Amino acid sequence: MKLILALLTLWLFAPLTALQAEQVGTGTWTEKGPDQDGQLQTIEVTAEVWTAAFQADLDADGLLHIPAREQPYYLDAPLVMKSGQKLTADAKAEIRLKPGTNTCMVRNENIVGFADKPVPEDTQPDSDISIEGGIWTTLANGAKDNHGNQRGYSSKLKPVPGTHGVILLHNVRKVSVRNVTVRQSKPFAIHLGNIRDFTIDGLTLDRHGRDGVHVDGPASDGIIRNVSGDSHDDPVSLTAWDWKQYSASFGPIHHLIIEHITGAPEGKRSTDAIRLLPGVKRFSDGTTLDCPIHEITLRDITDIRDFKLYDQPNLEVGRDNDFSLGIGTLKNIVFENLTFNRPGSIQVHANTDGLTIRDVKLLFPPPASYHLIELGPKSMTYTGAPGTDPARWTEIFSPDLDCIVRNVSITGVRTRDSQTDLAIERVVKVIELKLNPEYPKTKPKGGTGKGIWIR
Repeated sequence: MKLILALLTLWLFAPLTALQAEQVGTGTWTEKGPDQDGQLQTIEVTAEVWTAAFQADLDADGLLHIPAREQPYYLDAPLVMKSGQKLTADAKAEIRLKPGTNTCMVRNENIVGFADKPVPEDTQPDSDISIEGGIWTTLANGAKDNHGNQRGYSSKLKPVPGTHGVILLHNVRKVSVRNVTVRQSKPFAIHLGNIRDFTIDGLTLDRHGRDGVHVDGPASDGIIRNVSGDSHDDPVSLTAWDWKQYSASFGPIHHLIIEHITGAPEGKRSTDAIRLLPGVKRFSDGTTLDCPIHEITLRDITDIRDFKLYDQPNLEVGRDNDFSLGIGTLKNIVFENLTFNRPGSIQVHANTDGLTIRDVKLLFPPPASYHLIELGPKSMTYTGAPGTDPARWTEIFSPDLDCIVRNVSITGVRTRDSQTDLAIERVVKVIELKLNPEYPKTKPKGGTGKGIWIR
């Protein structure tokens, strides 16, 4: 840590020594950024690269502090944290990933992937890692311009399959991430997995392009709180089963608290969804792994448009190439103290035993057709680019699968200023799909699945 402070002082007031110059490199590259009219322009950048100096500081005494300054700090590889290490940054210190690096920015040391087998009992996890503060960015300017930082891989050479984070913590215990901002990035802001006993407290998403906190199974005994901002994917995502290119491991997720999550301000382009995705993973040797989600409490949540508790095969590699073997299992899922200033829904297409919804405020005039809770399958058609042959259209969800939902408790769902609960018929919709005889003239195709609510 002393090295970084000394380097910063020298940078401000004196030339670097030869040794320090070896640690703080300099490079030249191009970047795209908005001009005064908001239009992207290409500029040439000559800047310092701090990866080696920061890493040396961490390795020296296990502590790294990054002070604020006017210029950003660039990284050209991940900072690797060992057990017991702590990284802090001033709130306004901006750390950028150099264009074309295509890795995560911070990771733990002992990342082990289990893309094709269950996670064994002893994986020698890293522990007691703490990250706090800073503005972290991979310099993505929308979907088409990510400066060559499309993926958040664990490393440039031989990355662990499925790793995809700005901050990547996989195979860890007793870790925390607090009060960080992730700005204009394409990978998940915080990618977690094979994790136990963790705290994520304070994540601001700023024009972010993927999930905020993305959790692979197995995962347990954690808290995710105080997530806000605008993201073009899910601010929080629990994926016990998930698409294989975005998961380094699979397994149960349980005993988590998710609280104080806020959707984007009105007018911001944002997804504003929370996902719970259970399933059954099939490995290449034909063996299977049940990946349930249970004992989850979601509370004090405002303006999340959709709680997505439904099955969704992998469209990117082809739904027949990567899918859950049947819908997954949810148990003892609690939603409490939800506020909707605009329409939102809890959509359940999983076999569910124990679903509690209490104290919900609907602060908008709900239309007669509105239901807060939808039980059953979904159908939606992905058509691809305009003019694509309908024979190549595909179904996004799993419309032919039934789900059974039991032990449901719903109390305190009220509209603005009302002193009485909405009637259960106004709150819950049970879905029974039908095939669309007019498809593909009209969409979607529909299906034969249904929700079964055992009351």
